[in-house]
Amino acid sequence: MIHVGLQHFLVVSAILFALGLVCVLTRRNAVALLIGIELMLNAAGLNLLAFNHFNAKGLEGQIFVLFIIALAAAEAVVGLALIMAIHRQKRSIDVEHHDSLRG
Repeated sequence: MIHVGLQHFLVVSAILFALGLVCVLTRRNAVALLIGIELMLNAAGLNLLAFNHFNAKGLEGQIFVLFIIALAAAEAVVGLALIMAIHRQKRSIDVEHHDSLRG
């Protein structure tokens, strides 16, 4: 029987965060950047839940994760709206082509 401890959750969270960071640093597509940011937010949420489960017995970690989920949803909506507006205007979502905020 395998016991899943705090270290296992932290390793999975670190891998998830590293994948999100690699995605943010290497991708040029704006949608891929949003996906990388979502992965990093999910890693932070997993850390909060793991620490809450193994160290504290309250609901604080779960409440913080609900805030992270709401923040991620708002970030995705605003980010995708901006990407659609930029694509409509410039016909590209490559972030290297859009380095100014001028129309």
